Amino acid sequence: MSSSCGSKSSCSSGSCSSQESQQAAIAQQDNAITRSLGKIKNKILVMSGKGGVGKSTVSVNLALGLANRGHKVGLMDVDIHGPDVVRMLDMKGSLVAPATPDALVAPLQYNDNLKVVSLEYMMKDRDEAIIWRGPLKIQAIRQFVADFDWGELDYLIIDAPPGTGDEPLSVAQTIPRVQALVVTTPQKVALADVRKSINFCKTVKVEIVGVVENMSGFVCPHCSQTVDIFKTGGGEEIAREFDLPFLGRVPMDPRVVMAGDDGTPYLCSDAKSPATEAFAAVVSAVENRLPPVAAPAPLKMSDSGCGCGGGPCNPTTCDC
Repeated sequence: MSSSCGSKSSCSSGSCSSQESQQAAIAQQDNAITRSLGKIKNKILVMSGKGGVGKSTVSVNLALGLANRGHKVGLMDVDIHGPDVVRMLDMKGSLVAPATPDALVAPLQYNDNLKVVSLEYMMKDRDEAIIWRGPLKIQAIRQFVADFDWGELDYLIIDAPPGTGDEPLSVAQTIPRVQALVVTTPQKVALADVRKSINFCKTVKVEIVGVVENMSGFVCPHCSQTVDIFKTGGGEEIAREFDLPFLGRVPMDPRVVMAGDDGTPYLCSDAKSPATEAFAAVVSAVENRLPPVAAPAPLKMSDSGCGCGGGPCNPTTCDC
């Protein structure tokens, strides 16, 4: 017990035990977070200092694109006030309580390779406003990691709200070795805010896997030609400025909007268009920069132990 709890004058009856129980609960949750993250090979925070650049579209299609390539993927929506990924995937399920109090909660299962956690599917009314201050949001994000059964994953994609506030900061502090994928649009107004995201990552020591330039041109639905209505090249320019990998530029396509509303992600689909081809290149770039790490091979041991017997190890005969 701490010295501050050593006398009645410094600690009212019951307050010390309450503090100790809170500390024990935090330590237990920290252990659960460590266990959960130990099974996840790559953690990617999709973020931007600017709203409306298509972070959720990139997050959903990146997660599903990686899953379609055979990887085990989790998609965690930490946009507490405006969660969208459940609707963009047209998932109708709801939270199912675990069988026992100490069991992990099952995420929504989109398909065999993709698990999803979002605050929206835990609410009875999905249109209800979430009016939370920072501490509640921080605790929710910690619970997303600690209390849900993510299992073994090759990638965990984390969709963050715009800016550099509670949610991305909580992810950076809760998930060691998370890497950021920064999304921008080409125009200077967006780039000014994206610089803040990059500097945020530097401040909190989060590595950046790369920059994606979204809405880079508009794909005409009639002739499939691309028109640069928002300019082009801004994302690549900022990547050069900060010496970051540029993962690619993805043009706007009306079918992306319609597919998002219908819950059938388009960018990672088999459709042939400049947008899907460009996004496939982005998925490949992420896959190449952050390949799934193979588990270490177990040591070969015979039933009798080392092939050298009980004597000193002989490299020519040892099979251990």
